[in-house]
Amino acid sequence: MTIQTTDLPVKKPNLEEVEAVISEALSGLEGKQSDDGHWCYELEADATIPAEYILLNHYLDEIDDPLEQKIAVYLRAIQEDHGGWPLFHDGDIDLSASVKAYYALKMVGDDINEPHMVRAREAILASGGAVRCNIFTRFALALFEQVPWRAVPVMRVEMIFAPRWFPINIWKMSYWSRTVSVPLLVLATLKPKARNPRRVHVQELFTTPRSEKDYALKNPTGHWLGDLLLFLDKMGRLVEPLFPKSTEKRAISKAIEFVTERLNGKDGVGGIFPAMVNTLMAFDALEYPKDHPDRAIVRASINGLIVEKAEDAYCQPCFSPVWDTCLAMHSVMEAGTPGADPVLEKASQWMLDREITEFKGDWKEMRPDAPAGGWAFQYLNEHYPDVDDTAVVAMALDRADRQKYRGSIGRAAAWIVEMQCENGGWGAFDAENDYYFVENIPFADHGAMLDPPTVDVTARCLSFLLQIGRPIEHPAVARGLAYLRREQEEDGSWFGRWGTNYVYGTWSALCAFNAAGEDMTSPHMAKAVKWLKSRQRADGGWGEDCASYWANRKEEVKSSTASQTSWALLGLMAAGEIDSEEVDNGIHYLSEAPRDGSKWHEDYYNAVGFPRVFYLRYHGYSEYFPLWALSRYRNLKDANAKTPIYGI
Repeated sequence: MTIQTTDLPVKKPNLEEVEAVISEALSGLEGKQSDDGHWCYELEADATIPAEYILLNHYLDEIDDPLEQKIAVYLRAIQEDHGGWPLFHDGDIDLSASVKAYYALKMVGDDINEPHMVRAREAILASGGAVRCNIFTRFALALFEQVPWRAVPVMRVEMIFAPRWFPINIWKMSYWSRTVSVPLLVLATLKPKARNPRRVHVQELFTTPRSEKDYALKNPTGHWLGDLLLFLDKMGRLVEPLFPKSTEKRAISKAIEFVTERLNGKDGVGGIFPAMVNTLMAFDALEYPKDHPDRAIVRASINGLIVEKAEDAYCQPCFSPVWDTCLAMHSVMEAGTPGADPVLEKASQWMLDREITEFKGDWKEMRPDAPAGGWAFQYLNEHYPDVDDTAVVAMALDRADRQKYRGSIGRAAAWIVEMQCENGGWGAFDAENDYYFVENIPFADHGAMLDPPTVDVTARCLSFLLQIGRPIEHPAVARGLAYLRREQEEDGSWFGRWGTNYVYGTWSALCAFNAAGEDMTSPHMAKAVKWLKSRQRADGGWGEDCASYWANRKEEVKSSTASQTSWALLGLMAAGEIDSEEVDNGIHYLSEAPRDGSKWHEDYYNAVGFPRVFYLRYHGYSEYFPLWALSRYRNLKDANAKTPIYGI
């Protein structure tokens, strides 16, 4: 339910208290910096990733009972009152996540008659049973012989040979889908069986009796093209036995060559858990021994994602050190630490050591002439730098010492300009990755196949280019600003692709328009400010539920959060609202909100991997963003200024 008001009693912040909070938060944040200069916080997803870790161990017969028991503690703790597991804290049941969590708990020994298992099973059956899961969950169930292979689409490894001009090929997928799907194609072709040494099944999660209709594939979009592709899938199932084994063997070899080139050492294939898991299972299906160097490094990269504590444990989807570090740098500088301070010099050097300047990334497929220069999200992921991280890192380096870091800043700017899409926006990892017809293929029911331009990434690129002095007449800047204007929602907000949600998108856009010197009294800016103000809650904070990514649920809010309040405040201050009552109330909220030293309390998820599919909780967001917002407020007040001078 939305709880908001535009008539809050004004709570003037006590500037001395604000200063005290800034000082304590800054000291705490700087104290958490690693010795080599970087920050890296936990990155938490839903039950799917830790459950899949357990499933992987049982698939391979590499069971780790002590660790898996700790993961089971975590899974039980995040089960919701409805009996199932959601995609984010306090969310609705997600059938696929719930089936995997239940299966994982049963594998580690939970009795199906225990109360939490009974509640989970009843919730799953009430939602249609395991047969109603998404394709990737069905695929896992097929590997464990819980459903027949006819329950998943035909996926042939020969697809690796498809040229770019072919309607469906790996280069028309997003980077994450590409790295996940290539080893998955090997598995789908070979159809191996999980070892499952304890012979654990979950047949009780299926409604009975089952019919052929239960296994029927669904059109993921309802479009006529989806119906056509379902027909082609049926034809493919008939001719699949006729595929030449020699061609299959060559295709498998090419697919393995693809993933081997991208093994990425201990940081893993694509830097993301699902790609690592599929690669490890593909190596196993091809009978790589456990001590094979490639198989061993993939196993190590997966194990490295575990967060193990005294009582529980979970598996992260990936690491976020570059993102955490560049945002922490901005926060520390906003709080008053100069760029020459050892804290920032170490952080800057750590960033310089991770700059990607080699021309081996997949982005070359669409931009072969673009100069290399950027940063990835993880510790190392040289095939997949992204323009969002690159823009925020380069803005931090520019702010720390423009002259000293001019080489890296210049390379980042050149790469970002070349990565702009034809419509004026920027995607995260690839250019022109908006082949929407791909979403009609049967195994695309998760709706996360593409990496099209988005408002938040575009805004960050513009903020960077404008901060380093590119004029608004610059072709890339002019086209980007036009894109942002076109993408504004009717109510004045902007959609947030990578952060939850419209508050995040609106903050991002307002920062870019401020950097461009936009007239904040113009109708479209005034509408954005009005929308942000209207979303303030009775406690003075802002919040937005992850459910806002579903149609007709944009208004949903469960609680104010430190992260979203900070974004709203930073957006309003970018729009010149430093003296508004809403900003005063928001600053008061942050000053008084519960925290432990430098970290504000925040249980709600604050980001999204794929809307309606996969959500994230950045544990660092509730640490560096509140410090950033409070410091900016103080700085603008001290300078008697209306707007910040930086791009973000």
